[in-house]
Amino acid sequence: MARGWESKDIESQVEATQAPQQKATGPKTPEQIQREQQRKDLQLSRTRIVNDLASATHPNHRKSLEAALAHLDKKIADLA
Repeated sequence: MARGWESKDIESQVEATQAPQQKATGPKTPEQIQREQQRKDLQLSRTRIVNDLASATHPNHRKSLEAALAHLDKKIADLA
């Protein structure tokens, strides 16, 4: 199936913003790649927890989500 011009335009914009960043930093070590992947995974988990927290109504569930959020924030800070 052919893609529309909007998706191609967005794809080219993303590539254009990522290309200078990749060239400026040079090749990454496996450790750097692993840390970046861990950070992305933690940030995705954090986003999910924040969204769940916004809709949680039960106090015990909110408390559990807040604890998970604090834990994720600490792990993200440790990676930075």
